[in-house]
Amino acid sequence: MPSVMLISLGCEKNLINSEQMLHLLVDEGFNLVGDAIDADAVVINTCGFIDSAKEEAIDNILAVADRNPDAKIVVAGCLAQRYGDELTEAMPEISALVGVGSFDDIVDAVKAALKGEKPCLMGDIHAPLSETGRLVTTPRHYSYLKISDGCSNRCGFCVIPSLRGKYRSRTMENIINEAKLLAESGTKELILIAQDITRYGIDLYKKPCLPELLRRLAEIDGIEWIRLHYLYPDMITDELIELIATEDKIVKYLDIPIQHVNDNILRAMNRRGTKAELCTLIEKLRAAIPGLVIRTSLICGLPGEGEEEFEELCEFLHKYRLERVGAFVFSPQEGTAAAEMEYPEEEVARKRAEIILNLQNSIMDSLSEKLVGREISVICDGWDSDSRCWCGRTYADSPGIDGAVYFDAEGSIEPGTILTVIIDDAQGGELTGRAK
Repeated sequence: MPSVMLISLGCEKNLINSEQMLHLLVDEGFNLVGDAIDADAVVINTCGFIDSAKEEAIDNILAVADRNPDAKIVVAGCLAQRYGDELTEAMPEISALVGVGSFDDIVDAVKAALKGEKPCLMGDIHAPLSETGRLVTTPRHYSYLKISDGCSNRCGFCVIPSLRGKYRSRTMENIINEAKLLAESGTKELILIAQDITRYGIDLYKKPCLPELLRRLAEIDGIEWIRLHYLYPDMITDELIELIATEDKIVKYLDIPIQHVNDNILRAMNRRGTKAELCTLIEKLRAAIPGLVIRTSLICGLPGEGEEEFEELCEFLHKYRLERVGAFVFSPQEGTAAAEMEYPEEEVARKRAEIILNLQNSIMDSLSEKLVGREISVICDGWDSDSRCWCGRTYADSPGIDGAVYFDAEGSIEPGTILTVIIDDAQGGELTGRAK
């Protein structure tokens, strides 16, 4: 059988689609390779959300073509969905396109490309989610679990609904069955992902069902940590807050994307809720959940953001001192309402993002210093050859996003082991210490 390589770009939701395609290719008998030079075909699962993601995808296409001019390049995912035939016309290096609604057709696409054909497969992006198996590529002890796909929120700056379709939940039974299989294969940390997990079940069961789903996931033997990405503020209910506070397996880490706090900007961007409601929610969450870590993402340079609005955002961070913050520059996308509005110049937005990140770094340094001398639980990710010690994460750190803990320990440690580490030092958001 021919050899195939797969490159996965973008978010963890896209990674799961990549893992499903890998499963189908392996099941068909294709040989997986790790270098484009050894591949007869290279599948690149792309993101097309913002300009930097599009540039990354194009750079990868060109790099593969340069590395192996004879390889057939199959472009899948959001970039393929967004630009379709325009992409193959602009880039003759591409042999096939597979849209977001056609991940299950990856075998047909690769086979056709190897025959010299140029298929463009664009299935229904609003169809029920595929329950295709996965070839899990994350380390054995943690896995992502997608509970829904698509989005119906229609934020003014976002193209995701037009790329990944309306909000569609997976059935609870399918999610539970997959989680059990992951636990049986060694998963200790289960990371729930969706564009908005708080709306889980509304389309299928006509009510939000995240609390019920979490209770059932917490009953699975072998799962020790359950991490939640992403919760929208307007759907965080009292029932959900109480469950997070009382269920030991749910780590006290909530990723709540707020984007901005100025009411006029929030209205213009079709975001639900107000700054006052957001502040009330943060205070409520912290009162109910001791040790809570809140992660969020902010966009600098949104339409309507002047100096006054940006200062309001900075004052919010000074006051509420969120534990984890990512700051991004507004990227106007064709087809969105925000792209038609007036917005600050990119350089202005870039400087504002730097200010936010510098402010957040000082907050994180202050919070990390308070951990020195304390004993904290750490999940071991494995041996770090660069620092020549073990590496892991606290509940406050999601893999690939947040910081790490580097620690010494006697003997060997199995990745996924949760142990107690005494923190000796904190620098740049990372901790060092020794196993107890």
